[in-house]
Parts: sequence; C-alpha cells; structure tokens
Amino acid sequence: MTPRLQPLPAPEWDATVRAALGSLLPPERANPRDAGNVLATMVRHPALTGAYLPFNAYLLNGSTLSPRIREIALLRAVLRADCEYLWAHHLPIARRAGLTDSEIDAIRGGTPATAADAAVARAADELVDTRTVSAAVWQDLGCHFTDDQRMDLVFTIGGYCLLAMAVNAFGVEEENT
Repeated sequence: MTPRLQPLPAPEWDATVRAALGSLLPPERANPRDAGNVLATMVRHPALTGAYLPFNAYLLNGSTLSPRIREIALLRAVLRADCEYLWAHHLPIARRAGLTDSEIDAIRGGTPATAADAAVARAADELVDTRTVSAAVWQDLGCHFTDDQRMDLVFTIGGYCLLAMAVNAFGVEEENT
C-alpha cells in the first residue's frame, strides 16, 4: 500500500511534537528515527497524539494484565485486523514477555495451548467479529482473570484494533533499516 501520510520530516519536529510523545517516549527517543514510523506519522497531529498516547502507554505499561497476556491479546487483535506492521513490531516484545515461537504460531492459528491463553484469543476474536464478548467467554475469562483484568483485556484488544485501523488507513510503512 502506498503511504497516505508520510512520517513528519525531521526539520518539522519542534517542542510541541516532542511534548505530544512525552507519555510514551523519553525525551532522548522523541525524534523521527527512534520514534518509528507509526509515532512519526501520528505526530503530524500533535494534539491527537498527545491525547491518545497516555491511553496507549497505560495499555503497554500500566495495565493489570501481565506483559505475556497483553501480548497474546494484542497479537491476536492486530492479526485479526490485518495489520502486519503491528504484528511484526510486537513479535520481539512478545518474545521478551516470555512467548515462544510455537506459542506465537498457536496465537496466529487461533489455537493457544493453555485455557487462559485460549480464552484471551477467543475474546479477541469475538470482539473483532461481534464487538462484544459472549457470556460464555466472559465467564471463562473470569476463571483466569479479575474483573479489572477483564476490563483491561477488552480495552487492550479494542485499543490495538484502533491503532491497527490507523496504521492501515494511513499506510504506515516499515522502517528502512
């Protein structure tokens, strides 16, 4: 896909742009190279970026979900949202969170081995397909997670579907390495 929006060029990065990234990136990473193409594209609209990123930072760093469960949820969500960019960018994060390559393959195939992992994948699938979670899946999630965790799970899946939609709609391309 041809990009519809290009990352903001380095000469246009000013204090407003850097401030918009402050909730997610430390100041030394608030530059076009270290921010990556998603954030470098989003900062074309600093007010929106500044409003959105604290939510995303919560999903990544403040949620009640373990990093491993978060990555299962978001990988399944971005896979179902057809966002190869986010899938590829989260593979190393998922591995650092403890997921093995075989577990990642099972997430891709919709067949995670443990009951908790399978419930997370089913929740992601239902949210993508129907925009809700069935009573059976909600109850199954309750066997493994607290109410706060189930709420964070729904917002993680929804939040990453939203980000996947933006990445796909903007035509964000992989970084040149």
